[in-house]
Amino acid sequence: MFSHLPEPKLDPILSLSVAYRNDPREEKVDLGIGVYKSSTGETPIMQAIDLAQQKVVATQKTKSYVGLAGCEEFNQSMIDLVLGQSSVLERVSAIQTPGASGALRMLGDLIKVAQPNTTVWLSNPSYVNHQPVMEAAGLKVKHYSYFCPVTKQVDKARMLEEISQAGKDDVVLLHGCCHNPTGADIDFDTWQQVTRLAQEKGFTPFVDLAYQGFGDGIEEDAAGLRYMAERVEEMMITTSCSKNFGLYRERTGAAIVLGRSAQDAQNAKGKLLTMARATYTMPPDHGAALVKTIMQDAELTTIWRNELDTMRNRLVSLRASLCEELRTTHNTSEFDFIQSHKGMFTVLGFSQDQMARLREEFGIYGVGDGRINIAGLTEKDIPYVADAILKVS
Repeated sequence: MFSHLPEPKLDPILSLSVAYRNDPREEKVDLGIGVYKSSTGETPIMQAIDLAQQKVVATQKTKSYVGLAGCEEFNQSMIDLVLGQSSVLERVSAIQTPGASGALRMLGDLIKVAQPNTTVWLSNPSYVNHQPVMEAAGLKVKHYSYFCPVTKQVDKARMLEEISQAGKDDVVLLHGCCHNPTGADIDFDTWQQVTRLAQEKGFTPFVDLAYQGFGDGIEEDAAGLRYMAERVEEMMITTSCSKNFGLYRERTGAAIVLGRSAQDAQNAKGKLLTMARATYTMPPDHGAALVKTIMQDAELTTIWRNELDTMRNRLVSLRASLCEELRTTHNTSEFDFIQSHKGMFTVLGFSQDQMARLREEFGIYGVGDGRINIAGLTEKDIPYVADAILKVS
């Protein structure tokens, strides 16, 4: 049965963590996998999560099944967090999923059932899992231009021109904020223009919001998405608690559907539950229980928001410090674009060979496409990383 299977290929991101752990060099730096690290190099448990966990342990009396949709209080919390006080809430439904990747797959499967000939348009580049997930769901994939390798910013004109080619049977997938892998985000004007294209061309927007709160703030990072949701008939959204709640290993996410009517949204939810039953049956509860506990407690919500603000501001500071080190110590402004990017990631514009040199000569682990995780830096790493970047540039 298995003898004809090809030799497995290593995951381009997850395999870096293994290589990093096996590297004996003391000066090594892990800028590969997208996790937030503190100034001591640890990925901490947030205080709000720790307090919520104590509360859950003290009050939870059963480990019985929760249900196919997961925790409905968590689902409502995610709807509220993503869409705020939007007027569309009466025609929205959501299910809890095993992380945002689980949500991507469930919505991909939903698209395939509802509209089998759909083409999903992805940004070039995009999150490494977007294309394989959509293709695994049996969908066709196309790409629209997004990132200019010269300016290291969004190529807005080409992006809008190519998205305008999407038709009424197509889905256009957008990053809600903190674009992965580039860190270059579309501005509010671009959100407005894509919304107008969706209205004119009839395509369905699909927004992946994996980093809400890591860009400009909880509300600010959802502003474009909310504008769009108010003005389109249908929309799909995935959201993750891995980054903004630090629940990486708990695999806590949600799939949200905006329908033309409340009944359409509920019909979509029913189909999602049928498909969930045929795959993982129901999502893990612990992460959702923690998020629900935080969102239903005003004090814990305040603690969480303050922590998230601190994390976001530190990322801004790390970007600024890296650019300042390159400017003052190495007399180059070539990498100033890093400071304008948002969230965890930046694409350096390095080739596979240059990224290999960073890894082999300096023990600095980034993804082969040039992506580095700014959130993996510590303050003490900055001079060493800046020096290495200059030497391979």
